[in-house]
Amino acid sequence: MAGGVGSRFWPYSRERHPKQFKDILGTGKTLLQQTVDRFKNLVPVKNIFIVTNKIYNDLVQEQLPELNNYQILLEPRMRNTAPCIVYACYKIRVKNPDARVVVTPSDHAISDNREFNNIIKRSLAEVSGKDKLVTIGISPSRPETGYGYIQFIKSRGLFKRVKTFTEKPALDLAKKFIDSGEFVWNAGIFVWSVSAIRKAIKKHLPDMDEIFEEAKSAFYTTSEQDAIEKAYSHCRNISIDYGIMEKAENVYVALGSFGWSDLGSWNSLYDISEKDKEENVVDANALMYDSTKCIVKGPEDKLIVIEGLEGYLVAEYGNAIIICKKDHEKQFRKYIKDVKNKKGQEFL
Repeated sequence: MAGGVGSRFWPYSRERHPKQFKDILGTGKTLLQQTVDRFKNLVPVKNIFIVTNKIYNDLVQEQLPELNNYQILLEPRMRNTAPCIVYACYKIRVKNPDARVVVTPSDHAISDNREFNNIIKRSLAEVSGKDKLVTIGISPSRPETGYGYIQFIKSRGLFKRVKTFTEKPALDLAKKFIDSGEFVWNAGIFVWSVSAIRKAIKKHLPDMDEIFEEAKSAFYTTSEQDAIEKAYSHCRNISIDYGIMEKAENVYVALGSFGWSDLGSWNSLYDISEKDKEENVVDANALMYDSTKCIVKGPEDKLIVIEGLEGYLVAEYGNAIIICKKDHEKQFRKYIKDVKNKKGQEFL
């Protein structure tokens, strides 16, 4: 899934060039390229599909020249994760009704690829020939309020039946989750067979099943994009979590620990980045004075001088600069709205 705009990474992530197409971690590869590389040891390249907004088609082709056009699924508009996933799974089912599918965001950071591959392989084996929907949960290291949580029923073995889903709880509740030992972070990574997810879609999202069943005759043909334009004009804006995972009774979670971060915000980038002795993360031509626990990003051709800040984000990219508390990520929705309404689209 590579269609998001990454608004909480503004101004580095822009509508025309969002974070999944950038080398945020300084590895020489973009987040999308790293995600594809991660799966090359698990599946043939011909079996990798990218779902993205149609305005990013050129970026995907430029960064992943090894893919054929049929592997790039172009959404005409944003409709959250349910239509995106249904489109991909129904297209894959046309080629292989017995396929097993891994669904993953393209903008996550994973440091232990070996352990990640291990849990994905075990999950693929677990769903083979079974009516099971598996989601990957991350053992929590802190009471994070920016992630969703999955409550599971304690049992032996890797795969545990899911009890509840909770989206981004308040701090007090997040602490209770951690203390209970029954909750993991929701990584937004799913594993299932196309037959199992089709059954769940027919039951819980029958309107979406009808929409994409009607479109499937156009898959892998020159009329596919026209059919998808029509399909998306009828799709609700709904997440796969709310549409299916929270309602289905055959959902299991596999508990993982592979150095995961969703890289959803500047604060999450700060958490996983190497810090100097003042606990600052600096990727800029900068001079720091009496400042701690800050994250600074800017171009090398401009000098940034910072004095007396603690826990701040200072970032410059293109025609915009932001200076704010780095943990105020919930404010970014307001920032983006105000920029659009008061300053203009050119700053987004």
